[in-house]
Parts: sequence; structure tokens; C-alpha cells
Amino acid sequence: MFDTILRHCNLPDGRTDVDIGISAGRITAVEPRLAATAGDEIDAAGQLVSPPFVDAHFHMDSTLSYGLPRVNQSGTLLEGIALWGELKPLLTQDAIVERALAYCDWAVAKGLLAIRSHVDVCDPRLLATEALLHVRDRVKPYLDLQLVAFPQDGALRAPGALDNLRRALDMGVDVVGGIPHFERTMTDGAASVKLLCEEAAQRGLRVDMHCDESDDPMSRHIETLASESVRLGLQGWVTGSHLTSMHSMDNYYVSKLLPLMREAGVAAIANPLINITLQGRHDTYPKRRGMTRVPELLAAGIPVAFGHDCVMDPWYGLGSGDMLEVAHMGLHVAQMTGQDAMRACFRAVTETPAAILGLDGYGVAPGCRADLVLLQARDPVEAIRLRATRLLVMRAGKVVARTAPATATLSLPGRPAEVDFGLHRGQVF
Repeated sequence: MFDTILRHCNLPDGRTDVDIGISAGRITAVEPRLAATAGDEIDAAGQLVSPPFVDAHFHMDSTLSYGLPRVNQSGTLLEGIALWGELKPLLTQDAIVERALAYCDWAVAKGLLAIRSHVDVCDPRLLATEALLHVRDRVKPYLDLQLVAFPQDGALRAPGALDNLRRALDMGVDVVGGIPHFERTMTDGAASVKLLCEEAAQRGLRVDMHCDESDDPMSRHIETLASESVRLGLQGWVTGSHLTSMHSMDNYYVSKLLPLMREAGVAAIANPLINITLQGRHDTYPKRRGMTRVPELLAAGIPVAFGHDCVMDPWYGLGSGDMLEVAHMGLHVAQMTGQDAMRACFRAVTETPAAILGLDGYGVAPGCRADLVLLQARDPVEAIRLRATRLLVMRAGKVVARTAPATATLSLPGRPAEVDFGLHRGQVF
């Protein structure tokens, strides 16, 4: 006997009409027509059951601070950084905690149960670090929060930033971050990559750097990051986030760069909503949209995840914690509209970031933790197309969120009363 059985589930890998048995917070069976009973049975009715969404790149210390102390009038990256600098002296731990907890509530409702958040360590008070360490403990029963020590103003450029970063790691921050393209010179940027990777190797920690978030094709710190990964034996533990300069790089150079990244085991994180908003600001027309070369990275065997990056903060006044919105934008910007490519975009907000974060027990298989999302869609493509309603969200086998199905009732003569936005039933791809 199981604690819970989800009946008639479709899975992201294409299996249909399977049952999922859950006991003691873990998945213990995934097979058609389980001949067993359970204390609770849930009929998925042929809809998609997925492992939870994972956001591989976010800034929780600034989330929901839009309009404080003023609005970003230009909407640019540099004004956002300047605005964050104005806001930092006004921050309090209580305010950061309150906004972060509110965002975590949004996330759970959207089936987003794991987030990697960068936290600015350039303020010597480390207010944001202390606040998010507190939040990490508070939300642990229902959300995995992984923190990155992020020297927003440059590890070498900002006075005391490197010492602050080390203090944050000593306090229990999980991952070493950096921003080499924001150092004063290319040489300083490369030096910061070397120092930060050495710090991570010494501590046995993962690395996730804001890398080449620029329209400058000569911003090439990703090659240094890959080289240091090999030198220090960090293969599989290093991530380059943004990589927007790759959008503008010479094709021949990229043909050399991609094998280097693959050899180094460096993953990539694109942030579609923010990359296309902040990049290309100096262009007239044609105007670059800045997102990195997702299809080419995938074809080279490099893991690519999508991140939300920002929600209602100095850089971006929109967002709701919906990773299907992120996948939807990434699919369009990368022109990934083939069936396999669209499914890869779904994996970019589920399986791939889970692997990048090193999440334990993630997936829909016996032995995995029973963290699951029931979506109002038949398959991953339909889920992205509809930004499907999360009918039910489970954490360790317990329901933590429910949302009523999305329906529309029409009052039109001679027409059906309810609109079905899904595929015609029986349509097969």
C-alpha cells in the first residue's frame, strides 16, 4: 500500500497513462496501472506530471524591490546597477527577508521548488547574505535555495569585495560567483576568474560566474573560465551565466570556444527575458537581442539551462516566478520551434538546471523525492504553449499548492459553452 498514487499520468519523457506510487516522501513505483491501493489517490486524467521547475539563475536579494528608491527610467543594465548601488545603503535585513519569502510563495504556487540565487557581497555589512541564509533555512521544508556569493561591483574592482566574498562563504554560502567583465580591465577580469576558481577549488565548491554579459564580442572571459576549470579539476562544477557576448562573436572563434567549454565540463545559463531586454541597447538597426547561442551550445554537448534572473527589481519591472514564461521566451528567441527543440526548452527549466545545481533525488523515477507538478497540459510542448496552470504541486509527497483549472465560458449562439485550449484529443506528434 502506498501513501499516495497519482493515476493516469503523462510524463515529460513521452510515457503516457502511467501511475506514480509514493511512500514516505519518495517515489517508489512508476508503471502502468499499479495494482495497489493508497491512502490518497489523485487522477491526473492524462495530463502532464513533471518534476518541479528549477531556476538556475536568480537575484533574490533584490527581488520585488521595483521602484525603490526610484524607477529605472532607461531600463538599462547600467542604470539598474547604479540604482542597486543607491538602494543598498537603505536595505534592511527584515525587508530583504520579507520580499524573499513573498517571492518563494510565488515560486511554490508556480511549481518552482529549487532556485539558485546570487547574493551581492560587496556591502561589507553582508546584510543580504545574512538575510538570505535565514530565508534558506526558513524555506527548506518546501523549496531548495542555493546561494552564490556574488561580487556585484567586481571582486577586484570593489574595495574589500574579495574579503567579503570569503566571509560569505565562511557563513555557509554554497557557490563562488564572479563578474569578470565588470572589472576595470580585461586583464583584471581574467585575474578575478583565476582567483575565484582557486578559492572554489580550495573549498570544494561549485562556481557560477556572470560571464561576458555584454554586446562586446571581445569579452571572452568564458575561455578563461573553461581553462581554469580544467587546470583546477573543476570539470562539471562550473557554470557560465549569461554569455551574451557569444551572440556577437565571430563564428570561427565560437567554433574553437565550444569544444573548449565541452572539454572543461562548463555548463551555460541563458536568461532569455532579461538578455533580450538589456542587450543591444547601443544598437540602432539591425538590433541584436543578445541571448547566447543556445542551439549551438546544445549541439556541442554543453548543458544549457534557462534562468529567470530578475523579477520586479531595479533591472526588470515584470515577472511572476513562472519558469514556463522563461522557457516560452527562450524558445522564441533561440528559434527552437522544432518538436525536439521545444522539449529541450522544457528540460532547460527542469532536468538540466537540476543537474547543474546538483540536486539530490530529482526526477520521476523510483527512489526520487516525490517533488512533482501536475500541469494542465498533455505534454511539455503544450505546457510551454499555454504556460499551463499548475493544478497541483507536491513536495516530498505532500500537496503544497493547488490552482483551479483554467477555463473560459462563452455565451455565443450555437457554440460550445467551454473553451478547450489544448490540443485536439487524439492528435499525435
